[in-house]
Amino acid sequence: MNREEILNKVFTADEARTLKGKRILVALSGGADSVALLRLLLDFGCDCRAAHCNFHLRGEESMRDEQFVRDLCQRHDVPLTVKDFDVAAYQQQHGGSVEMACRALRYAWFEQEYEQQGCEKIAVAHHADDQVETFFLNLMRGTGLRGLTGMKRLNDDGIWRPLLGVTRNDIIDYLNTIGQDYVTDSTNAQNDYRRNRLRNLILPVIEQQFPNARARILDTMQNLADDNELMEYVAEECTSDYPFINIEELCDHPYPSTLLYYRIRHLGFNREQCRKAIEAAMQERSGRIFTAGDYVLAVNRKTFDIVPIQHDGDVEIPIDLTEEIFSPLHITVKRGAMPFSPRMCDGRTRVAFNTKLLDCQRLVMRHWRRGDRFQPFGMTGTRLVSDLFNDYKLDYFNKQNAWLLEADGKIIWVIGLRSTVHYPVEIESQDYIILTKLIP
Repeated sequence: MNREEILNKVFTADEARTLKGKRILVALSGGADSVALLRLLLDFGCDCRAAHCNFHLRGEESMRDEQFVRDLCQRHDVPLTVKDFDVAAYQQQHGGSVEMACRALRYAWFEQEYEQQGCEKIAVAHHADDQVETFFLNLMRGTGLRGLTGMKRLNDDGIWRPLLGVTRNDIIDYLNTIGQDYVTDSTNAQNDYRRNRLRNLILPVIEQQFPNARARILDTMQNLADDNELMEYVAEECTSDYPFINIEELCDHPYPSTLLYYRIRHLGFNREQCRKAIEAAMQERSGRIFTAGDYVLAVNRKTFDIVPIQHDGDVEIPIDLTEEIFSPLHITVKRGAMPFSPRMCDGRTRVAFNTKLLDCQRLVMRHWRRGDRFQPFGMTGTRLVSDLFNDYKLDYFNKQNAWLLEADGKIIWVIGLRSTVHYPVEIESQDYIILTKLIP
């Protein structure tokens, strides 16, 4: 494959207009794919920066690869950064396979270099044969439609795969044409990893029985990608936007769990969670929650609420009751000016306390925590704050955003909902303060 042919396959028309002179971070291993990627980008006129990972997994061969990359970059005046990694230490801390550890370390570092060097994109050398392998690997994992579409040419995080339109044979032909050498990873011939077994054992048999199978699989993957885009469009058009998705509207659809999945899968929710959420909604079992990453899907009476998980449950905001409070809630503070009467308060948004409250050593406002208990006014025992929330039919979002007033470790006011027995005010007393939660 000559220069013009491969350049036309690698770069889109839009890239041909805009990429010349742009700074690109190239993931450079020294293998044929990444070497071809670097040479193509240089030939195209990009301002390349190279990044090489040395995982020290192949002894002298790892050092050979690093030296090759150093020599290559020196010959072509490409700034190079090399990073040494301790894969075993990462696995000990995070678990996972060697492949997953290397991938996590590699991309985290690429992201840092991308930011520090002010690059436009991070170019990696995945090609068409890698796409076919990814298709089968995801198929065996039981992936959905999106997994069968393979790798994206350009990810939202700046990862760019310009070689997805060319095969490994195209790459070797190009390197031979320009007289460029490269190194070979000896582990590629071993079948210790699933991808290697697929590449070396399974795909050759498929191609023997079904000539041109790789090209047909790539066509199928593109068709699936088009179908996936349509599904995502339909999901957005057919449902109200999160964080609050109308249950009745969704359940009127003939495929509610699939529609919900396509609406929120980008947040990390899986099909089984969506199926169970629809089942709970149809059985009117509100209160069920499902978590994925940093989000919660809560089944309420009328809506599915998709909200970020609160990470500030331990945050305590000191409160000074000698003056009006403006944050996190707006609460007025008034000293007693006339004999106290219970009619001055409603026990929810307006509550009264004896001024002994001002002598507390620790007065804070905080969010509700699971297991919190309080002693409501008029009761001898305690009850769970969560039971109070259920009495008021609060949904997950409002539970997580409810505020409590705590004095020396005791909850004295579930703000906006219920006062407690602590620091009571006697009738006709003038030794009291009234706290009023203002509606924003």
